[in-house]
Amino acid sequence: MEQTTWLVTGGAGYIGAHVARALEESGRRAVVLDDLASGHREFVRPQTPFVQASLLDPGALAAALHEHQVSGVIHLAALKYAGVSVQQPLEFYEVNVTGTIRLLQAMREVGVHQLVFSSSAAIFGTPDVQVVTEETATTPESPYGESKLIGEWLIRDYARISDLRHTSLRYFNVVGSGYDDVFDTSPHNLFPLVLKAISQGQAPVVFGTDYPTPDGSCVRDYIHVADVASAHVAAAARLESGQPISAAYNLGVGTGTSVLQILEAMRRVLGRDFAHEVADRRPGDPARIVTTNAKAHAELDWKAEYDLDAMVASAWKAWSSHSN
Repeated sequence: MEQTTWLVTGGAGYIGAHVARALEESGRRAVVLDDLASGHREFVRPQTPFVQASLLDPGALAAALHEHQVSGVIHLAALKYAGVSVQQPLEFYEVNVTGTIRLLQAMREVGVHQLVFSSSAAIFGTPDVQVVTEETATTPESPYGESKLIGEWLIRDYARISDLRHTSLRYFNVVGSGYDDVFDTSPHNLFPLVLKAISQGQAPVVFGTDYPTPDGSCVRDYIHVADVASAHVAAAARLESGQPISAAYNLGVGTGTSVLQILEAMRRVLGRDFAHEVADRRPGDPARIVTTNAKAHAELDWKAEYDLDAMVASAWKAWSSHSN
């Protein structure tokens, strides 16, 4: 098969860097486009073409697609974090919605017709079901979640009047590391917040223990970042093959784990005992959200390989490599 080239927007970020490397390891070419607002140049392998540009620069987008003879796009670049988006709605809509429009316009101009979109479990808000499927009602509770849902709508509507073949991958809580030199640097995500506190001898903070869950802390579906990356490769392969593909797939492991259970797993896996503190809930955080990955497993021939202990161990190993 002829080697294909995929542009990874946001490919210098934690998830994007894993996706770019997984593409290359599958025999494809990856080109990374990132404005480095939150990404890290060192996360991009030296041999991987890198374009420093904004999603809001249509000329740069079109030039990258044309110059590298891109055959498909994996679109991860976005502002994230539900709580932050409540305070900065205009910024989130500009980057996540207008940026996606600019990308679609550039793809139309250059003639690129394959797209894998990075969506989010945030589009579901607080679901009224125990297990979320692709058909669960979308009721986002933050501008971030709304911007991701609008992104899905934009792609769907553009595909109706074009040759675009696409799918959206709705991530649940992405954790762990597939490479010691790539790790989650978020100032808001649970794993880096806890690992930073532990490494500094401080007590990690749990935001809210008064949720309607078994132990009062938020329940989430945690998935290893390497599994998320392999799902992107599976989706790209499906698009390349010309086989039918669904509009969206949920990516999780199908198991709910509370924040307090994560702390217990960290104590066990790391062999460290530590106390934790409790703070008020953060805005935009639903009490529980757990999915099933049955559709992705059946249609993309993909499955999640890593368990919770592997998520914790790999995250700590990468974090420790960075902080030493």
